[in-house]
Amino acid sequence: MDSALKNIRQKVENQIRLSAEDAMTLLTTPDIWTVCELADRVKRRMHGDLVYYNINRHLNYTNLCALSCKFCAFYRKKGQEGAYEYSVDQIKAEAIKASEAGATEMHIVGGLHPWLPFEYYTDMLKAIREAAPKLHIKAFTAVEIVHLARISKRPNDLRAVLSDLKEAGLGSLPGGGAEVFDDRVHDEAFKGKIRSDKWIEVHEVAHELGIKTNATILYGHIESLEDRVHHLCMLREAQDKAIANDLPGRFQTVIPLPFIPDDSELEHLPGPSGLENLKMLAVSRLMLDNFAHVKSFWIMQTLELSQLALQAGVDDIDGTVVWYDITHVGGEHTHQEVGVTELRTAIRDAGLTPVERDTLYRRVIRDGAQWHVEDAPVAV
Repeated sequence: MDSALKNIRQKVENQIRLSAEDAMTLLTTPDIWTVCELADRVKRRMHGDLVYYNINRHLNYTNLCALSCKFCAFYRKKGQEGAYEYSVDQIKAEAIKASEAGATEMHIVGGLHPWLPFEYYTDMLKAIREAAPKLHIKAFTAVEIVHLARISKRPNDLRAVLSDLKEAGLGSLPGGGAEVFDDRVHDEAFKGKIRSDKWIEVHEVAHELGIKTNATILYGHIESLEDRVHHLCMLREAQDKAIANDLPGRFQTVIPLPFIPDDSELEHLPGPSGLENLKMLAVSRLMLDNFAHVKSFWIMQTLELSQLALQAGVDDIDGTVVWYDITHVGGEHTHQEVGVTELRTAIRDAGLTPVERDTLYRRVIRDGAQWHVEDAPVAV
């Protein structure tokens, strides 16, 4: 063991919160095995040998976007080849297909469409709720929420906007759009996007309204290790605030996302290595002691690395996905669906116990496409 980790091990064993300096030590040590072992210890303390997965469907309703972030190969401009937008009827049809396949969740995010009205989004939510009332709708990053506030001419009333979306059927926020909380990185890689204070504000308002949210960090591009640590500390402080104020909503999960160059303006960068991905997942578990879950999003981490990460602090391997158009390992023509059998096998082969969950981490009891939440009455 790297002797520099001795004090950190003692803190972990005694459940003492790690500092920013500790995080830097963890990110720079060559002793990846001890970092993973410590993260696994925390994960097992919180969840035993359980690992969660869900049956979900992703929907990216448009790739038209008012922004032009350098790290993004997803966005298109009007008239550009490959640009698309879904109609509400098309989204409704996708929800029906997902429901009939037994999905418990629709995960919906998209670009900042310059011309769609606010009613498009509320109509989308209402249509899904009407067509598939059991589906939980996890939708819209904080960046999208701010955009919706602008187009509804309520830029200073996030509470009203989120309330309208919740009333229409929004169940939770997915947590994207955070990227890295640093102004230098912001101005160079995704200028025009909301800064960290606004991202946090959106989630705080959601928590006040009883909406559960999630959080991401996009790493491995032009940010520094110090930027990553700062990001994690900001998330931890925001969760501390929600807990101290006994808000009905909280952050549920952190999802560290590796930068994938694709065909973006930053495609000259190599992106993070496998060991870096593993360490980032482990350090997220160790630093975010007030987050219940750490997810390895297999579509960006690969299923193989996600399986390894189950012994490095990760307790959630995400879900069946089916279609995710933003970015993923292997380019645009790679397969984007894994079956339940593959997910459960990956978890079991790691020596752990698979548990199907819904979006709110309630255990799902399933009979084919029919399902209900444990301890909840079965619909007749």
